[in-house]
Amino acid sequence: MSRRRWWRRHDEVPVVELQRSKPVRTGLIVIVLVALVTYFGFTKHIPFKHGFELKAEFATAINIKPKSPVRIAGVNVGKVSSIQRAGKSGLVIMEIESRGLPIHSDATLKIRPRIFLEGNWFIELQPGSPSAKTVASGHTIPITQTSDPVQLDQVLDALNTDTRANLQTFLIEYGKALNGKPNAAADAEQEPEVRGLNAAQALNRTYHRSPEALKGTAIINQAITGTEPHDLSKLVASVGKVTSALNVHEQQLGELIGNFNTFFASFAAQSSSLRATVAELPSSLRGIDRGLASLDASFAPTRTFAHDILPGVRATPATVKAALPWIEQVKASLAPSELGGVAKGLAEALPGLAGLQGESTPFFHQTDLFNKCLTNLIIPAGNTKLQDGSSTSGVEDYKEFWYSLVGVNGLGQGFDGNGTTGRFVVGTSGQTLKSQKAASLGSSTYSNSFQLLARSPLQPLGTRPAYPAQEPEYQPLVPCYTQTLPNFNGPLSQGPADGNG
Repeated sequence: MSRRRWWRRHDEVPVVELQRSKPVRTGLIVIVLVALVTYFGFTKHIPFKHGFELKAEFATAINIKPKSPVRIAGVNVGKVSSIQRAGKSGLVIMEIESRGLPIHSDATLKIRPRIFLEGNWFIELQPGSPSAKTVASGHTIPITQTSDPVQLDQVLDALNTDTRANLQTFLIEYGKALNGKPNAAADAEQEPEVRGLNAAQALNRTYHRSPEALKGTAIINQAITGTEPHDLSKLVASVGKVTSALNVHEQQLGELIGNFNTFFASFAAQSSSLRATVAELPSSLRGIDRGLASLDASFAPTRTFAHDILPGVRATPATVKAALPWIEQVKASLAPSELGGVAKGLAEALPGLAGLQGESTPFFHQTDLFNKCLTNLIIPAGNTKLQDGSSTSGVEDYKEFWYSLVGVNGLGQGFDGNGTTGRFVVGTSGQTLKSQKAASLGSSTYSNSFQLLARSPLQPLGTRPAYPAQEPEYQPLVPCYTQTLPNFNGPLSQGPADGNG
């Protein structure tokens, strides 16, 4: 007789029932697992999980491709996931790993070439200063905090015909100066060690003395830094305050130098009288002692004072006995072989010091003119922020000068290991551009003008700054601080570059 059993919902499923599961369901589970493993193996990415997303605007992203690495200090911390167009710029979207975090609001990014064996390009990320605000995932770095690699057309634009001609002239003249033999008059003024040598040979001789000189320079530089933190910065700030005060009181400074010179001249002229005065001091002290005795006899308060000083007088013998060794040492130090010789040397040096003070007046005058030129022209010009349309960086132009050194670095990467052969890639496609008439270097008008041709793969957006109709007037005899600061962001800064309309 068969035995029937009614299974309740909460009862366990027997092993026999498990063995009866459908093979279709098992196959579907296996297929899903294989698909997940395959996806993870090829993408190296966990499904449904996204890392830190960072966006950045670049003026051009032509050299960057998806999966290009993102590096901090040469270490890969992420990769480019996609590239999109954002108006006239490129928007690069990156995935940053946890080891590349945190990223701050003042972070900067640069498109840099990879080494020869790697090929392609990568993005160099500077995560910013710790004091700046930390950004969240999805933040976009503006174009003012990104920079593009230097292209060949930028290098050629910097090294135009006039610049190359000037560079050639400089190298030729510099070579002549190094290899030229000095004449008899110039050779007679040189040190015996370098007489008869040209400039290049004399420079080579300096390497024999450089180790000792550099050692002394290192000692001086270490001493200048001070003994406590911020000693050097405090010194510079104090010197700035002193020079500012001297600049304000220019007339009083001139009078001080003149009076100081007169004072030392008078002091040097009376050196013999000063020595005689010092010699008379012992007898003068004895006369003062007699005068005090007379006062003791004349004034009652003096007698009271003398009575009160008696304990000290009684202790004088012991004090004198204890002071005798010191007196002997002082007597020896005043001998001609010690302080006497020093006094004689000072007396001989005082006329020279006075002459030095008199000759320092023109130097301070030139220093004052230089400081005025720095204050009125050079520093304001360096702090000017140039307006360049969509390419405006928003930083001072002295900083843009240092940024331009990146272009020089890019140019240097075009040379081989020997530094003698340059590699250039010249494009021949795109549009042909023809400039307006341009004047050559040294010509004040366009009478001897010519036109330039170039190839460009992109449509030009405009030209700036405008080339003036004639060169600015050169005024070498006019003081620098009185000249007018140019208007860097005036009408000419908007183009066209050739100045012909």
